[in-house]
Amino acid sequence: MHLAVSLDIAAATGQAGLTFTEIAGFVRKAEAASADMVIISDSADAPSSSPFEATTLLAALATVTDRIGLVASASTLAHQPYNLARRFASLDIISHGRIGWNATMRQNPREAANFSRPEGIADDDFRRRGEEFIGIVQGLWRGWDADALLFDKAAGRFHDPEKMHLLDHKGEFFSVRGPLNVARSPQDMPVLVMSGLAETDLDFGARVADVILVEGKSPTDAKAACDDLKRRVSPAGRTPDAVKVLMTVAATPELATNRLEDWFSAESCDGLNIALPADLSAFDDFTDRLLPALQRRGLVRSIHHGTTLREHLGLGAGGGQ
Repeated sequence: MHLAVSLDIAAATGQAGLTFTEIAGFVRKAEAASADMVIISDSADAPSSSPFEATTLLAALATVTDRIGLVASASTLAHQPYNLARRFASLDIISHGRIGWNATMRQNPREAANFSRPEGIADDDFRRRGEEFIGIVQGLWRGWDADALLFDKAAGRFHDPEKMHLLDHKGEFFSVRGPLNVARSPQDMPVLVMSGLAETDLDFGARVADVILVEGKSPTDAKAACDDLKRRVSPAGRTPDAVKVLMTVAATPELATNRLEDWFSAESCDGLNIALPADLSAFDDFTDRLLPALQRRGLVRSIHHGTTLREHLGLGAGGGQ
């Protein structure tokens, strides 16, 4: 089963924020333990207690790690699709193919007020806008074939026009011509992680996501959610293995190894996503107690498969359509 770690870098009220050295140290420990990926949460909520913007933090983490996947949350409300697609494509090149985008479908009204939307967005409009946004980003990531860029100075050819694909999107909320002015991703395209899915989002998630994070209170809940999503994948023309479903479990001091073993042993989903707060004691408990115990019991692997995040997760190239 796969193992992800979600790291909330927003400090609790009255607590000091994490330093880069502290975050990087934890991520390197997670890498040494062969976790598939670390997911960095981020929000433009107010008041902000996050010391770093998530994608900027990923760029720095990519320079001090070699194997672990690096995923950042980024709001569809706080960004334009072209800039966001370009940023993640650049990060994927910097990291040699280890980047993912966690696209949440939950609206934060307080965030909306910081981006010229003091009244927020109607829920149905937000959903349709988010789906269009994600489709544009994935379309831009597919804009260059793997061997499209020639850089042939002698012949004066920057690229092969036959291998460049204009998006030319004109939709309800966005108009984007494309292509990106960044080369194709080393792993074909960054991994799309989706979270916060409501019932109305599940078919869309099954159609486009590479990884879906779901919440549940028990392995039984996890299996029901996973089975439901896997059933939705086939009508979208994808195989069930094309989408990895990870159950989010909050890490607390009371989280026992036996409970995690129950989750792993039940094989109710494709893996677990352990959610950690911005607290050094929680980091230490996870890396010094929980992870070693899981390794001793053979529940987490000892080496990474491949070098890219897609290879770690056993995903094919390109995600959904």
